[in-house]
Amino acid sequence: MQNKSSVSKAKSYREIGEYRDAHDAGEIWDETEEANFTVDLQRDVFYYAVETSLSSKLRRIAETKGVSAETLVNFWLQEKVNQEVAKN
Repeated sequence: MQNKSSVSKAKSYREIGEYRDAHDAGEIWDETEEANFTVDLQRDVFYYAVETSLSSKLRRIAETKGVSAETLVNFWLQEKVNQEVAKN
């Protein structure tokens, strides 16, 4: 099997993880190569405060629907925003 990591000489992702847990990046800095890549962030995320009791209810409802609370909140907000936009 070909090595997955040239620095750790690991042959599996588990071995790479074990190596990284035991070694500081500063120990192997001279053995690393420069990496060039582009990051294209498509979304912004905004956080809004929600009352604790409301958050608990949202989580319970989301769980019964099989989605995350974030997904449920975004879906419901999108519906409400669309209704308000349609009024104007």
